[in-house]
Amino acid sequence: MSPKMRLPRFGSMADSADAEVQAAEPTESAAPVETPEPAAPAAPPMPAPITIGEGLARLAQYPRAVLSWVAEDGYPVNVDVEIEVKPGEGGVRFDEPAGFHVAPGTRVAITGSHIRPLPDGGFGERRHVTVWGVAAARPRGRFAVNVARVWAWDESDLPLPAAYERGLKKARRYFEALSVERGVRVRPRLSTRLLLFRATRAPFLSATLAPVLLGLAVAARVGVFDAVTAVITVVAASAVHLGLNVANDVFDTLQGADDANATPTKFSGGSRVLQNALVTMREMSMLAIGCYAVAAVLGLVLLVMRGSPALVVIAAIGFFISLAYTMPPLKLVYRGLGEIATAIGFGPVMLLGAYVVQSRGSLSLEAFLVSIPVALLVALILYVNEIPDRPGDAQAGKRTLPVRWSKAAVIRGFDLAAGGSFVSVAVSVAVGLVPIPALLVLLAIPLAIRVHGGLVTFYDNPYALMSTMAANIQLHMNVSLLLFVGYLLTIADQTFLGRWPFLWSA
Repeated sequence: MSPKMRLPRFGSMADSADAEVQAAEPTESAAPVETPEPAAPAAPPMPAPITIGEGLARLAQYPRAVLSWVAEDGYPVNVDVEIEVKPGEGGVRFDEPAGFHVAPGTRVAITGSHIRPLPDGGFGERRHVTVWGVAAARPRGRFAVNVARVWAWDESDLPLPAAYERGLKKARRYFEALSVERGVRVRPRLSTRLLLFRATRAPFLSATLAPVLLGLAVAARVGVFDAVTAVITVVAASAVHLGLNVANDVFDTLQGADDANATPTKFSGGSRVLQNALVTMREMSMLAIGCYAVAAVLGLVLLVMRGSPALVVIAAIGFFISLAYTMPPLKLVYRGLGEIATAIGFGPVMLLGAYVVQSRGSLSLEAFLVSIPVALLVALILYVNEIPDRPGDAQAGKRTLPVRWSKAAVIRGFDLAAGGSFVSVAVSVAVGLVPIPALLVLLAIPLAIRVHGGLVTFYDNPYALMSTMAANIQLHMNVSLLLFVGYLLTIADQTFLGRWPFLWSA
């Protein structure tokens, strides 16, 4: 039999922490920014704590509820019971559950809840209310609870993700208190593989793979390609990107930006592994250092194998941008330079770097031109993902472009950058410097229009904007893939047909 776990009783440590959060949370919305520039909207406000009378009125909607208490043997008990709510008396009555003993004077919690399964999966209309009090014995096995405290949540008032984030501080205090009580660190756990996946935000590696593979494709089209160095380049670039992601979380947490974000999504707000106490700051820092160390070692290997002054310069620029992105004192993203840094790092630096490794130091105007649409669209990933983070970023002094600009200016900026990416490809093909199949990217224009429409409609709704953020990431991936396919067609034609019909300059 497993040993009994000593749990805090209702109304003790857990209750005081909860009460503290309820008292503090209404003041946690983003502070107004003292600047003539457009201020970011406040985070979704925490609904004001309800009164005991309001809580009982909500509980009265449920004929049955869950009765919870800590039994005399130290184990928590949860039992379904029929309840009778007495709003006028400020209490609730129930019969002692069959087969269970509730000692008079026991602190109990009574919870009523509702949830509706959705036809396509998931749930909606979630709400519940919990009241706390001491159970007093009545005749014939009845108990009466004089309610001393109440808590309620309705997702129509506060969406579940926002409610979850609002509760993180209380949850961390609970784990800290439990760790002190047990003399060993207690925290939530994930499998190592899933934890690394989340902490490094591995799905965003597409932002690295796109320019690197395109750089290799451009090199292959002009007849220079080495498989071994190509693989090393992909791994080294990926390690830099993962290190940047982890370091970004570390510095954003240290500077309060991620903690101030009350509406993170799976595309914005960081990995949240620090906020969820899944890792310590030291562990996260060591992970960032480890990723950078792998990249540095592989970079040295590439310098030895294919070294050139151009590669040294490109690597130095990329390393500088990676560290300066969120690290003090430069903190480029905090100064509204994040999009520029991202465009340079994940555009020309990555693509030209991959090309230079293959060409042994030769630069290429063609490779630079191909990097332009990739650079613009990867910058738009950051740009759009910053939109729901505006309240927390403004509170932490992170002056991103969506924090600085109005809604109209932000949308106009997206339109110009997205349109510029397509125009750059068309012009490059028109002057005969990029293969004609690169015009396949024009097939992605409808996706750009879809993102524009989503920004117009859902700009101030972080969770509804998630589909738009996903479409924006797809825009970058689709354009990169179409460019890559265009180059594969050109390479195939040159290799198997021996002619260059796809180049106007042939």
